Amino acid sequence: MSSSPALSARGGKLAFLVVGLCWLAVLFDGLDMFIYGSVLPHLLESKTFGLTPDQAGDLGSYATFGMLVGALTAGTVADRIGRKQLMIGCVTLFSLASGICAVSGSVAVFGLGRTLAGVGLGGLLPTAISMVSDYARGGRVAITIGMLMTAHHAGGILSAYVAKWLVEPVGWRAAFWVCVLPLLFVPVLLKFLPESLSFLVAKGRGEEARALADRYEVELPAATGKKTAADRWDALLGLFRGGEWSQTLLYWLASFGGLLLVYGVATWLPTLMRGEGYALGSALTFVVVFNLGGIVGMLVAGRAADRFGAPRISAIWFALTAVGVYLLSIHMATGVTMVVVFLTGVFLNSAQTMIYATVSIRSTPDNRATAVGWTSGMGRFGAVFGPWLGGQLLAAGHGDWGFTAFALAGVSSMVFIGIAALRSARQPERSNDREELVAAH
Repeated sequence: MSSSPALSARGGKLAFLVVGLCWLAVLFDGLDMFIYGSVLPHLLESKTFGLTPDQAGDLGSYATFGMLVGALTAGTVADRIGRKQLMIGCVTLFSLASGICAVSGSVAVFGLGRTLAGVGLGGLLPTAISMVSDYARGGRVAITIGMLMTAHHAGGILSAYVAKWLVEPVGWRAAFWVCVLPLLFVPVLLKFLPESLSFLVAKGRGEEARALADRYEVELPAATGKKTAADRWDALLGLFRGGEWSQTLLYWLASFGGLLLVYGVATWLPTLMRGEGYALGSALTFVVVFNLGGIVGMLVAGRAADRFGAPRISAIWFALTAVGVYLLSIHMATGVTMVVVFLTGVFLNSAQTMIYATVSIRSTPDNRATAVGWTSGMGRFGAVFGPWLGGQLLAAGHGDWGFTAFALAGVSSMVFIGIAALRSARQPERSNDREELVAAH
Protein backbone atom coordinates (compact mmCIF):
# COMPACT_ATOMS: atom_id res chain seq x y z
CA MET A 1 0.00 0.00 0.00
CA SER A 2 1.16 3.51 -0.72
CA SER A 3 1.40 5.85 2.20
CA SER A 4 -0.81 8.24 0.23
CA PRO A 5 -4.47 7.48 1.05
CA ALA A 6 -5.75 9.07 -2.12
CA LEU A 7 -7.39 6.86 -4.70
CA SER A 8 -5.83 6.05 -8.05
CA ALA A 9 -7.71 8.64 -10.12
CA ARG A 10 -5.74 11.87 -9.89
CA GLY A 11 -6.01 15.17 -11.64
CA GLY A 12 -2.91 15.82 -13.70
CA LYS A 13 -3.41 19.58 -13.48
CA LEU A 14 -3.61 19.54 -9.70
CA ALA A 15 -0.63 17.19 -9.37
CA PHE A 16 1.45 19.45 -11.60
CA LEU A 17 0.48 22.51 -9.57
CA VAL A 18 1.28 20.95 -6.19
CA VAL A 19 4.53 19.31 -7.29
CA GLY A 20 5.69 22.49 -9.02
CA LEU A 21 5.05 24.69 -5.98
CA CYS A 22 6.62 22.18 -3.60
CA TRP A 23 9.64 21.82 -5.92
CA LEU A 24 10.27 25.56 -5.73
CA ALA A 25 9.88 25.54 -1.95
CA VAL A 26 12.41 22.71 -1.62
CA LEU A 27 14.75 24.56 -4.01
CA PHE A 28 14.78 27.48 -1.58
CA ASP A 29 15.27 24.98 1.26
CA GLY A 30 18.38 23.62 -0.45
CA LEU A 31 19.70 27.11 -1.18
CA ASP A 32 19.42 28.10 2.48
CA MET A 33 20.89 24.80 3.68
CA PHE A 34 23.99 24.93 1.45
CA ILE A 35 24.65 28.69 1.51
CA TYR A 36 26.58 28.53 4.78
CA GLY A 37 29.05 25.99 3.42
CA SER A 38 29.44 28.02 0.22
CA VAL A 39 30.35 31.26 2.03
CA LEU A 40 32.32 29.61 4.84
CA PRO A 41 35.76 29.78 3.14
CA HIS A 42 35.34 33.55 2.78
CA LEU A 43 34.16 33.93 6.39
CA LEU A 44 37.24 32.11 7.66
CA GLU A 45 39.72 33.85 5.37
CA SER A 46 38.32 37.31 6.14
CA LYS A 47 38.10 36.44 9.87
CA THR A 48 34.52 37.73 10.02
CA PHE A 49 33.46 38.10 13.69
CA GLY A 50 36.92 36.71 14.52
CA LEU A 51 35.51 33.35 13.44
CA THR A 52 37.68 30.33 14.18
CA PRO A 53 37.33 26.86 12.59
CA ASP A 54 35.89 25.32 15.75
CA GLN A 55 33.29 28.11 16.01
CA ALA A 56 32.49 27.59 12.31
CA GLY A 57 31.84 23.92 13.02
CA ASP A 58 29.56 24.85 15.89
CA LEU A 59 27.61 27.21 13.63
CA GLY A 60 27.16 24.44 11.08
CA SER A 61 25.81 22.17 13.82
CA TYR A 62 23.34 24.83 14.98
CA ALA A 63 21.49 24.61 11.68
CA THR A 64 21.41 20.81 11.69
CA PHE A 65 20.22 20.82 15.32
CA GLY A 66 17.43 23.16 14.28
CA MET A 67 16.61 20.74 11.46
CA LEU A 68 16.36 17.93 14.02
CA VAL A 69 13.85 19.97 16.02
CA GLY A 70 11.91 20.95 12.90
CA ALA A 71 11.73 17.40 11.56
CA LEU A 72 10.62 15.92 14.89
CA THR A 73 7.85 18.48 15.40
CA ALA A 74 6.64 18.84 11.80
CA GLY A 75 4.18 15.95 11.92
CA THR A 76 2.52 17.11 15.14
CA VAL A 77 2.23 20.73 13.98
CA ALA A 78 0.93 19.70 10.55
CA ASP A 79 -1.79 17.60 12.18
CA ARG A 80 -2.96 20.72 14.01
CA ILE A 81 -2.70 23.53 11.47
CA GLY A 82 -2.47 21.69 8.14
CA ARG A 83 0.34 20.95 5.72
CA LYS A 84 -0.19 24.07 3.63
CA GLN A 85 0.07 26.41 6.62
CA LEU A 86 3.12 24.58 7.94
CA MET A 87 4.89 24.84 4.59
CA ILE A 88 4.18 28.57 4.47
CA GLY A 89 5.39 28.94 8.06
CA CYS A 90 8.61 27.05 7.32
CA VAL A 91 9.43 29.14 4.24
CA THR A 92 8.73 32.31 6.20
CA LEU A 93 10.87 31.18 9.13
CA PHE A 94 14.01 30.21 7.25
CA SER A 95 13.77 33.30 5.04
CA LEU A 96 13.51 35.68 8.01
CA ALA A 97 16.24 33.74 9.80
CA SER A 98 18.55 34.37 6.84
CA GLY A 99 17.79 38.06 7.29
CA ILE A 100 19.01 37.75 10.88
CA CYS A 101 22.26 36.25 9.55
CA ALA A 102 22.59 39.05 6.99
CA VAL A 103 22.36 41.83 9.61
CA SER A 104 24.18 39.99 12.42
CA GLY A 105 27.07 41.70 14.12
CA SER A 106 28.32 38.80 16.23
CA VAL A 107 28.76 35.05 16.18
CA ALA A 108 25.93 34.67 18.71
CA VAL A 109 23.35 36.50 16.56
CA PHE A 110 24.53 34.70 13.44
CA GLY A 111 24.20 31.38 15.27
CA LEU A 112 20.67 32.26 16.34
CA GLY A 113 19.77 32.92 12.71
CA ARG A 114 21.21 29.58 11.58
CA THR A 115 19.39 27.69 14.34
CA LEU A 116 16.02 29.24 13.46
CA ALA A 117 16.69 28.62 9.77
CA GLY A 118 17.36 24.98 10.59
CA VAL A 119 13.98 24.61 12.30
CA GLY A 120 12.26 25.86 9.15
CA LEU A 121 14.42 23.75 6.87
CA GLY A 122 13.82 20.60 8.92
CA GLY A 123 10.07 21.07 8.92
CA LEU A 124 9.66 21.90 5.24
CA LEU A 125 11.03 18.82 3.50
CA PRO A 126 8.89 16.12 5.16
CA THR A 127 5.83 18.36 4.82
CA ALA A 128 6.44 18.97 1.11
CA ILE A 129 6.92 15.24 0.55
CA SER A 130 3.63 14.54 2.32
CA MET A 131 1.92 17.06 0.05
CA VAL A 132 3.20 15.59 -3.21
CA SER A 133 2.47 12.06 -1.94
CA ASP A 134 -1.12 13.12 -1.41
CA TYR A 135 -1.55 14.54 -4.91
CA ALA A 136 0.80 12.45 -7.06
CA ARG A 137 -0.92 10.58 -9.86
CA GLY A 138 -1.68 6.93 -9.17
CA GLY A 139 1.31 4.60 -9.41
CA ARG A 140 3.80 7.50 -9.66
CA VAL A 141 4.30 8.46 -6.03
CA ALA A 142 7.90 7.24 -5.71
CA ILE A 143 9.12 8.83 -8.95
CA THR A 144 7.33 12.07 -8.07
CA ILE A 145 9.11 12.21 -4.72
CA GLY A 146 12.40 11.44 -6.44
CA MET A 147 11.82 14.41 -8.72
CA LEU A 148 11.00 16.58 -5.72
CA MET A 149 14.25 15.60 -4.01
CA THR A 150 16.25 16.89 -6.98
CA ALA A 151 15.16 20.39 -5.95
CA HIS A 152 17.22 20.16 -2.76
CA HIS A 153 20.38 19.53 -4.75
CA ALA A 154 19.41 22.18 -7.29
CA GLY A 155 19.34 24.58 -4.33
CA GLY A 156 22.86 23.47 -3.45
CA ILE A 157 23.99 24.28 -6.99
CA LEU A 158 22.31 27.69 -6.77
CA SER A 159 24.08 28.40 -3.46
CA ALA A 160 27.48 27.93 -5.10
CA TYR A 161 26.64 30.37 -7.88
CA VAL A 162 25.24 32.91 -5.43
CA ALA A 163 28.52 32.73 -3.50
CA LYS A 164 30.65 32.98 -6.66
CA TRP A 165 28.71 35.95 -8.03
CA LEU A 166 28.18 37.97 -4.85
CA VAL A 167 30.65 37.21 -2.07
CA GLU A 168 33.81 38.62 -3.60
CA PRO A 169 32.36 41.79 -5.23
CA VAL A 170 29.63 42.59 -2.69
CA GLY A 171 30.32 40.64 0.52
CA TRP A 172 29.00 37.56 2.30
CA ARG A 173 25.94 39.38 3.66
CA ALA A 174 24.55 39.70 0.13
CA ALA A 175 24.38 35.90 -0.14
CA PHE A 176 22.13 35.72 2.92
CA TRP A 177 19.97 38.56 1.61
CA VAL A 178 19.35 36.39 -1.45
CA CYS A 179 18.09 33.72 0.94
CA VAL A 180 15.50 36.21 2.23
CA LEU A 181 13.93 36.48 -1.24
CA PRO A 182 11.79 33.30 -0.81
CA LEU A 183 9.53 35.53 1.30
CA LEU A 184 8.22 36.77 -2.06
CA PHE A 185 7.12 33.19 -2.75
CA VAL A 186 4.86 33.08 0.32
CA PRO A 187 1.93 34.96 -1.33
CA VAL A 188 2.15 32.51 -4.23
CA LEU A 189 1.79 29.57 -1.83
CA LEU A 190 -1.06 31.30 -0.05
CA LYS A 191 -2.98 31.83 -3.28
CA PHE A 192 -2.28 28.71 -5.31
CA LEU A 193 -1.20 25.83 -3.04
CA PRO A 194 -4.23 23.72 -2.04
CA GLU A 195 -4.50 22.16 1.39
CA SER A 196 -3.91 18.43 1.71
CA LEU A 197 -7.10 16.52 0.93
CA SER A 198 -6.10 13.94 3.54
CA PHE A 199 -5.86 16.66 6.19
CA LEU A 200 -9.23 18.12 5.25
CA VAL A 201 -10.93 14.73 5.39
CA ALA A 202 -9.23 13.82 8.69
CA LYS A 203 -10.40 17.11 10.23
CA GLY A 204 -13.99 16.58 9.14
CA ARG A 205 -13.88 19.48 6.67
CA GLY A 206 -15.78 17.42 4.11
CA GLU A 207 -17.43 20.26 2.20
CA GLU A 208 -14.13 22.05 1.69
CA ALA A 209 -12.48 18.82 0.58
CA ARG A 210 -15.33 18.05 -1.83
CA ALA A 211 -15.19 21.54 -3.35
CA LEU A 212 -11.45 21.19 -3.96
CA ALA A 213 -11.86 17.70 -5.39
CA ASP A 214 -14.64 18.85 -7.72
CA ARG A 215 -12.65 21.86 -8.86
CA TYR A 216 -9.75 19.72 -10.08
CA GLU A 217 -11.80 16.58 -10.89
CA VAL A 218 -10.05 14.27 -8.46
CA GLU A 219 -11.46 11.70 -6.06
CA LEU A 220 -11.48 12.21 -2.32
CA PRO A 221 -9.15 10.08 -0.20
CA ALA A 222 -10.70 7.51 2.08
CA ALA A 223 -11.02 8.44 5.73
CA THR A 224 -8.49 6.63 7.91
CA GLY A 225 -8.41 5.98 11.62
CA LYS A 226 -6.11 8.22 13.62
CA LYS A 227 -3.44 6.57 15.72
CA THR A 228 -3.48 7.27 19.43
CA ALA A 229 -0.45 7.99 21.60
CA ALA A 230 -0.69 4.42 22.92
CA ASP A 231 -0.57 3.07 19.35
CA ARG A 232 2.53 5.10 18.55
CA TRP A 233 4.26 4.03 21.78
CA ASP A 234 3.46 0.37 21.06
CA ALA A 235 4.88 0.71 17.53
CA LEU A 236 8.11 2.11 18.99
CA LEU A 237 8.40 -0.70 21.54
CA GLY A 238 7.86 -3.15 18.70
CA LEU A 239 11.24 -2.13 17.28
CA PHE A 240 12.91 -3.76 20.31
CA ARG A 241 10.78 -6.86 20.84
CA GLY A 242 11.76 -10.43 20.03
CA GLY A 243 15.42 -9.74 19.39
CA GLU A 244 14.66 -6.84 17.06
CA TRP A 245 16.66 -4.48 19.28
CA SER A 246 19.96 -5.45 17.65
CA GLN A 247 18.61 -4.81 14.15
CA THR A 248 17.15 -1.50 15.24
CA LEU A 249 20.43 -0.32 16.77
CA LEU A 250 22.38 -1.36 13.67
CA TYR A 251 20.03 0.68 11.47
CA TRP A 252 20.32 3.67 13.80
CA LEU A 253 24.13 3.49 13.83
CA ALA A 254 24.23 3.22 10.04
CA SER A 255 21.94 6.26 9.76
CA PHE A 256 24.08 8.22 12.24
CA GLY A 257 27.22 7.64 10.17
CA GLY A 258 25.39 8.33 6.92
CA LEU A 259 23.99 11.71 7.92
CA LEU A 260 27.27 12.65 9.63
CA LEU A 261 28.84 12.12 6.23
CA VAL A 262 26.11 13.93 4.26
CA TYR A 263 26.04 17.10 6.36
CA GLY A 264 29.72 17.08 7.23
CA VAL A 265 30.67 17.10 3.56
CA ALA A 266 27.89 19.58 2.67
CA THR A 267 29.23 22.05 5.25
CA TRP A 268 32.97 21.65 4.78
CA LEU A 269 33.50 20.64 1.12
CA PRO A 270 34.49 24.12 -0.18
CA THR A 271 36.69 24.86 2.85
CA LEU A 272 38.45 21.48 2.76
CA MET A 273 39.04 21.81 -0.98
CA ARG A 274 40.56 25.22 -0.35
CA GLY A 275 42.82 23.55 2.19
CA GLU A 276 43.91 21.10 -0.51
CA GLY A 277 45.18 24.04 -2.57
CA TYR A 278 42.29 24.72 -4.95
CA ALA A 279 41.24 28.31 -5.67
CA LEU A 280 37.98 29.55 -4.15
CA GLY A 281 36.25 29.56 -7.54
CA SER A 282 37.20 25.94 -8.14
CA ALA A 283 36.17 24.97 -4.62
CA LEU A 284 32.68 26.39 -5.22
CA THR A 285 32.51 24.67 -8.62
CA PHE A 286 33.02 21.42 -6.74
CA VAL A 287 29.80 22.19 -4.83
CA VAL A 288 27.96 22.47 -8.15
CA VAL A 289 29.41 19.19 -9.43
CA PHE A 290 28.73 17.43 -6.11
CA ASN A 291 25.05 18.41 -6.20
CA LEU A 292 24.71 17.46 -9.87
CA GLY A 293 25.90 14.04 -8.77
CA GLY A 294 23.30 14.09 -6.01
CA ILE A 295 20.53 14.70 -8.55
CA VAL A 296 21.71 11.80 -10.71
CA GLY A 297 22.08 9.56 -7.66
CA MET A 298 18.53 10.20 -6.49
CA LEU A 299 17.19 9.22 -9.90
CA VAL A 300 19.20 6.00 -10.32
CA ALA A 301 19.47 4.57 -6.79
CA GLY A 302 15.86 3.43 -6.61
CA ARG A 303 16.11 1.50 -9.88
CA ALA A 304 19.33 -0.16 -8.72
CA ALA A 305 17.72 -1.11 -5.41
CA ASP A 306 14.70 -2.59 -7.19
CA ARG A 307 17.01 -4.84 -9.18
CA PHE A 308 19.70 -5.79 -6.67
CA GLY A 309 18.10 -5.11 -3.28
CA ALA A 310 18.24 -1.98 -1.11
CA PRO A 311 20.56 -3.40 1.62
CA ARG A 312 23.16 -4.49 -0.93
CA ILE A 313 23.02 -1.18 -2.81
CA SER A 314 23.27 0.80 0.43
CA ALA A 315 26.40 -1.10 1.53
CA ILE A 316 28.06 -0.83 -1.89
CA TRP A 317 27.11 2.84 -2.22
CA PHE A 318 28.66 3.64 1.18
CA ALA A 319 31.85 1.79 0.25
CA LEU A 320 32.14 3.78 -2.98
CA THR A 321 31.35 6.99 -1.11
CA ALA A 322 34.12 6.29 1.40
CA VAL A 323 36.61 5.73 -1.43
CA GLY A 324 35.52 8.93 -3.17
CA VAL A 325 35.66 11.07 -0.04
CA TYR A 326 39.10 9.71 0.87
CA LEU A 327 40.43 10.44 -2.64
CA LEU A 328 39.44 14.07 -2.17
CA SER A 329 42.18 14.34 0.46
CA ILE A 330 44.70 13.81 -2.36
CA HIS A 331 45.50 16.75 -4.61
CA MET A 332 44.83 15.54 -8.15
CA ALA A 333 44.43 17.20 -11.52
CA THR A 334 41.34 19.39 -11.51
CA GLY A 335 39.55 17.32 -14.15
CA VAL A 336 40.11 14.09 -12.23
CA THR A 337 38.95 15.73 -9.02
CA MET A 338 35.77 16.90 -10.74
CA VAL A 339 34.98 13.32 -11.73
CA VAL A 340 35.62 12.07 -8.19
CA VAL A 341 33.44 14.82 -6.68
CA PHE A 342 30.62 14.02 -9.12
CA LEU A 343 30.70 10.29 -8.39
CA THR A 344 30.90 10.96 -4.67
CA GLY A 345 27.77 13.09 -4.96
CA VAL A 346 26.03 10.30 -6.90
CA PHE A 347 26.66 7.71 -4.19
CA LEU A 348 26.70 9.73 -0.94
CA ASN A 349 23.17 11.07 -0.72
CA SER A 350 21.41 8.05 -2.19
CA ALA A 351 23.39 5.68 0.07
CA GLN A 352 21.63 7.24 3.05
CA THR A 353 18.27 6.99 1.31
CA MET A 354 18.86 3.28 0.78
CA ILE A 355 19.17 2.84 4.55
CA TYR A 356 15.59 4.03 4.81
CA ALA A 357 14.65 1.68 1.98
CA THR A 358 16.20 -1.24 3.86
CA VAL A 359 14.38 -0.37 7.08
CA SER A 360 11.12 0.06 5.18
CA ILE A 361 11.45 -3.30 3.44
CA ARG A 362 12.36 -5.14 6.65
CA SER A 363 9.51 -3.62 8.67
CA THR A 364 5.90 -4.68 8.97
CA PRO A 365 3.15 -2.41 7.61
CA ASP A 366 2.03 -1.57 11.16
CA ASN A 367 5.35 -0.16 12.33
CA ARG A 368 7.04 0.84 9.07
CA ALA A 369 6.47 4.58 9.49
CA THR A 370 7.74 4.43 13.07
CA ALA A 371 10.83 2.43 12.09
CA VAL A 372 11.79 4.78 9.24
CA GLY A 373 11.02 7.91 11.29
CA TRP A 374 13.14 6.85 14.24
CA THR A 375 15.99 5.71 12.00
CA SER A 376 15.94 9.17 10.45
CA GLY A 377 15.70 10.86 13.84
CA MET A 378 18.69 9.00 15.28
CA GLY A 379 20.62 9.74 12.12
CA ARG A 380 20.05 13.45 12.52
CA PHE A 381 22.26 13.40 15.58
CA GLY A 382 25.00 12.48 13.12
CA ALA A 383 23.94 15.49 11.04
CA VAL A 384 24.60 17.67 14.10
CA PHE A 385 27.93 15.98 14.85
CA GLY A 386 29.37 16.09 11.30
CA PRO A 387 29.78 19.88 10.89
CA TRP A 388 31.13 20.11 14.47
CA LEU A 389 33.69 17.38 13.79
CA GLY A 390 35.03 19.13 10.71
CA GLY A 391 35.50 22.35 12.67
CA GLN A 392 37.33 20.61 15.50
CA LEU A 393 39.75 18.94 13.10
CA LEU A 394 40.52 22.24 11.38
CA ALA A 395 40.93 24.05 14.71
CA ALA A 396 43.41 21.40 15.86
CA GLY A 397 45.45 21.83 12.69
CA HIS A 398 44.34 18.49 11.25
CA GLY A 399 42.28 19.75 8.35
CA ASP A 400 43.94 17.15 6.12
CA TRP A 401 42.20 14.52 8.25
CA GLY A 402 38.75 15.96 7.49
CA PHE A 403 38.08 13.88 4.40
CA THR A 404 39.58 10.81 6.06
CA ALA A 405 37.27 11.18 9.07
CA PHE A 406 34.22 11.49 6.82
CA ALA A 407 35.39 8.49 4.78
CA LEU A 408 35.58 6.43 7.98
CA ALA A 409 31.99 7.40 8.72
CA GLY A 410 31.05 5.94 5.34
CA VAL A 411 32.91 2.74 6.13
CA SER A 412 31.12 2.42 9.48
CA SER A 413 27.72 2.82 7.83
CA MET A 414 28.67 0.21 5.23
CA VAL A 415 29.57 -2.22 8.03
CA PHE A 416 26.46 -1.56 10.11
CA ILE A 417 23.98 -1.80 7.24
CA GLY A 418 25.79 -4.87 5.93
CA ILE A 419 25.60 -6.68 9.27
CA ALA A 420 21.95 -5.69 9.67
CA ALA A 421 21.14 -7.07 6.22
CA LEU A 422 22.92 -10.36 6.94
CA ARG A 423 21.17 -10.77 10.29
CA SER A 424 17.68 -10.01 9.09
CA ALA A 425 15.39 -12.66 7.72
CA ARG A 426 14.73 -12.31 4.03
CA GLN A 427 11.37 -10.65 3.36
CA PRO A 428 9.67 -9.86 0.07
CA GLU A 429 10.46 -6.34 -1.09
CA ARG A 430 7.53 -4.01 -1.61
CA SER A 431 7.67 -1.76 -4.63
CA ASN A 432 5.66 1.06 -3.10
CA ASP A 433 7.67 1.56 0.07
CA ARG A 434 10.01 4.23 -1.23
CA GLU A 435 7.62 7.15 -0.84
CA GLU A 436 7.90 6.84 2.96
CA LEU A 437 11.66 6.61 3.12
CA VAL A 438 12.65 9.63 1.05
CA ALA A 439 10.80 11.92 3.44
CA ALA A 440 13.13 10.87 6.20
CA HIS A 441 16.29 12.16 4.56
